[in-house]
Amino acid sequence: MWPVRGGFVTRLRPSCKPDEPMSSVGGAEEGDVHPAYLVKGDDPSLVGEAVRGLIAELVGARDPALVVEEHGGSSSDPVDVTALLDALVTPPFITDRRVVVLREAGRLVAGDVACLLPWLEDPSPGVVLVLASGGGTVPATLVKTVQRSGAVVDTVVGTGRARDAWFRDRIATAGVNLDPRASRRLAAHLGSDMSRLDGVMSTLTAAYGAGARISEADLEPFLGQAGALAPWDLTDAIDSGDTAGSLAVLRRLLGPAGFHPLAVLSVLHRHYQAMLRMDGEEPVSSEEAAGILGIRSSFVARKATDQSKRLGRSRLRQAIVLLGEADVDIRGATALAPEAVVELLVSRLSRLSHVRAASGGG
Repeated sequence: MWPVRGGFVTRLRPSCKPDEPMSSVGGAEEGDVHPAYLVKGDDPSLVGEAVRGLIAELVGARDPALVVEEHGGSSSDPVDVTALLDALVTPPFITDRRVVVLREAGRLVAGDVACLLPWLEDPSPGVVLVLASGGGTVPATLVKTVQRSGAVVDTVVGTGRARDAWFRDRIATAGVNLDPRASRRLAAHLGSDMSRLDGVMSTLTAAYGAGARISEADLEPFLGQAGALAPWDLTDAIDSGDTAGSLAVLRRLLGPAGFHPLAVLSVLHRHYQAMLRMDGEEPVSSEEAAGILGIRSSFVARKATDQSKRLGRSRLRQAIVLLGEADVDIRGATALAPEAVVELLVSRLSRLSHVRAASGGG
């Protein structure tokens, strides 16, 4: 669990006017949890899973019917902030803790947040507020206040090394043990759809038993449909010169619920334009490169800078010509299907990187 604060407070019913503070009397510190938690993320299933786990931890052995009160479950109805505040100032009954859950916290507006801030600054003892993101962007003021007086649980998987670390941590605590080949196969199959990971691991545990060691062959029947991939999976594969891998990623992106060929072309245009922009620039830091490119991520800027140097001006120009030709072909200059045009383009671009890597020179 997390560190705590709080004490027993007798409290007047709150007003929704931020300049009218709630009055309170008394109280000694007690408990072992924060008064408020914000669970945020970009995948509703991962947010929901984290909220369920957090509620279970907060409830413990208590009766959930006596402890948990839910608000804001509908994505269409406005949040009833008055009812929420009433719940927050109602002391626990026949138990030592109340857990008040607000779903779709992203639908809170500035006036709602102004109503909640006094309680967050001086929370009721024995009452815990759990905010689940969704329905939009959680107001920054609310996030900062919860960070200061409570805890923020971030369910974002991340990309690159962060995603790899998240994946390793999750499978390390699962009920079965994946051998290295099975682990790599599962990560590649799920792609960016990591919300399915716990379901796959639970199914494996039910099928083979807790503690079983799972090989790639054991895993294969339980994989289901391949998950989606992110655009940078394609550009990373192309930059590495892996033609077969690039085409495999492209076919995943062009899957039933995936990208249109023109969207893929747009991704590749941005990728190579960033490299072209860095061509000929004096050595700069990642932060300076991000400023030149007008982007926030210094990591992405560094990748563009490094790949620009690896390709060199001549091959960068070839890549831009290939992109222009593919653009015209997709729009009807050839009888080839758009999917075939982008497959050919990806093959040629990855070949440029492969030849460059093999030559090792400028």
